[in-house]
Amino acid sequence: MIKRFTTIATIATPLALAVTMTMTLTLALAGCVSLAPKYERPAAPVAAAFPDAATSASAADGAAAAQVGWQRFFADARLQQLIALSLQNNRDLRVAILNIEQARAQYQIRRADTLPTVNAALTGSRVPGANDSVTSTYSAGVGVSAFELDLFGRVRNLSEAALAQFLATDEARKSAQISLIGSVANTYLGLLADDELLALTRQTLDARAASLKLIELKFDNGVVSKLDLSQGQSLVDNARVVLAQQQRQRAQDANLLVLLVGQPLPATLAPANTLAGTELADLPAGLPSDLLAARPDIRAAEQQLIGANANIGAARANFFPRIALTGSAGSASSQLSGLFKAGSFGWTFAPSVVLPIFDYGRNTATLGSAKAGRDIAVAQYEKSIQVAFREVSDALAGQATFAEQLRAQRAVAAAEGERFNLSDLRYKNGVASYLDLLDAQRSLFAAQQAAVQANLQRLQNQVTLYRVLGGGWSAPAR
Repeated sequence: MIKRFTTIATIATPLALAVTMTMTLTLALAGCVSLAPKYERPAAPVAAAFPDAATSASAADGAAAAQVGWQRFFADARLQQLIALSLQNNRDLRVAILNIEQARAQYQIRRADTLPTVNAALTGSRVPGANDSVTSTYSAGVGVSAFELDLFGRVRNLSEAALAQFLATDEARKSAQISLIGSVANTYLGLLADDELLALTRQTLDARAASLKLIELKFDNGVVSKLDLSQGQSLVDNARVVLAQQQRQRAQDANLLVLLVGQPLPATLAPANTLAGTELADLPAGLPSDLLAARPDIRAAEQQLIGANANIGAARANFFPRIALTGSAGSASSQLSGLFKAGSFGWTFAPSVVLPIFDYGRNTATLGSAKAGRDIAVAQYEKSIQVAFREVSDALAGQATFAEQLRAQRAVAAAEGERFNLSDLRYKNGVASYLDLLDAQRSLFAAQQAAVQANLQRLQNQVTLYRVLGGGWSAPAR
């Protein structure tokens, strides 16, 4: 319907009425029925408590890992600086943050669909006619373009799905931060272990080289055989092989740390600690239900499920009529100079209703796809809980056993050291063969290396436990 008025004042009333009606309908329809299923959180498909064997050594009172900031958990000043640098410069974390901005923009787009869009337009056209005549038309005005009355919640459910995706992306960023902090800490601990192993290997190599010189002297004087000389040389060469391997491993770990930090390591870092002097506190296990709130990856999976649930509502709404409103008001004239003169103003109001009749199964297939997506999201949510339960159980088992393993391994190293001293004394007094001394040297070196590795595994397991319990994404004040 099109109607012309003679003054600007006369068109203000219908235009204002149309805008007012549109806004009123928008607010009124905000509480309309939604066809999305009622969301219910699936039951956690895990036991109500962690395995007793894993938690028996973890029952000490203390704050939950998710409530302990990484600055408090990692007391090493150098490690704190490295983690802070990684949070500023790591590119994977930067991508995760940018993904949040992208998801926020998508949500804002969907949210804007729930409100009418008002546009201003100025158009002109010239169309050739009969007898070389030209018909000119100029128009200017404002209008509301195809605003959908969301009677059945289609647009609102799409907006809720976009919001859930945005929230899931934010949780994914927190998961990325937790993983980054754990990776930096474990790599740093690996470097400390590399340094201890290198020092141990150099010390062993020096001792074996000195022993070889003594054997060479004895061989030259005919006291020992060629066999003893060959065995001593083999022991020295073996230590050199291990030294080269450990130098390569340390260089690779240093390169990994630079990648995680996102920049070359500055020279102003605090002095490094030693692996033997590093301690990380034991953490209470809590209950599996605590993981639902503490683990960002589980919360992200739940947001994906909420979004999939909303998509079902949007798919169901496709079976019902879709009502859209289009309206405009402005001025039209055959001459540009008369565009805003009296009598050139008018308005249009054009509602439309579309009811699907034959779509060859498109809407049915869309609904089926949405339901299948919801079922997939349920399975993924349940699996995320099961994976978290397994990760925490494994780390708790390590917390309960690695300390004893380290104690026992250090006892083995001490016993092997005593054995080596006795074998060396017996060899010098001619009571034992050089083969006994070589065997004692090999066993001592292997036991000392194993003690360093056991300590590294114990500390890295504590970092893993802190991570899988949800620690590291927040930094409460100390």
